[in-house]
Amino acid sequence: MTLSATAIPRLSSQYVFRWEESQAAYILLYPEGLIKLNGSAGEILKRCDGQRSVADIVGDLQAAFPGNTTEINRSTQAFIDLAQDKGWLHA
Repeated sequence: MTLSATAIPRLSSQYVFRWEESQAAYILLYPEGLIKLNGSAGEILKRCDGQRSVADIVGDLQAAFPGNTTEINRSTQAFIDLAQDKGWLHA
């Protein structure tokens, strides 16, 4: 399901998001294990704080990583939708 630009995603209470030095990556911990995230996924998830809208998250990423704004918009939306489908995020 595609979240609207005004939706405010937040991490599901079943997951813990943090930087794991031993993995040199952001991870999602859950009762059955962990998910190692790539750099882009980590940057998106750390902004899914229950206070920012999808549009705010995209804008923040575009400011932090200037370049192809269309690709940042598309890939951020796709990841947020995937994370919601997997139950990592709620809006």
